[in-house]
Amino acid sequence: MDDELKIKMYSFTVDCKEPHKLAQFYAALLKWEVMVIDEDWACVYAPGTNQGTYPGILFQQNPEYEPPVWPAEPEAQQQMAHIDFAVNDLEKAVQYAVQCGAAIAEEQFSNNWRVMLDPAGHPFCLCQMRSIIESAHFALL
Repeated sequence: MDDELKIKMYSFTVDCKEPHKLAQFYAALLKWEVMVIDEDWACVYAPGTNQGTYPGILFQQNPEYEPPVWPAEPEAQQQMAHIDFAVNDLEKAVQYAVQCGAAIAEEQFSNNWRVMLDPAGHPFCLCQMRSIIESAHFALL
């Protein structure tokens, strides 16, 4: 019997009011697949893998969800996490994300990445990282 502890990432779970709609946005952005789990849950996963293969991004319905403000403000809903996406062409990635339904955050802090807001108001970043995009490990994901 193997007593060694093993931990693998299962998913990154995002609260929202409309999980199926938000899953469609991220599937379009990443060119991934959507798996509807039930009325309260949906998942996106990399193409070419079995349906529901993890890690993935899960979307769970929370009727009380309030989008965070960006940047943070005292007494306002704060973000708890965000996803960074490596891109090889920042401006093209920004335009593509907007076409998928994202918005560009009003405040930006670097020329190397753009803070974006998904349709539910979650911040995410598009990061100029050509070396990551071209790495052999990244190509497998």
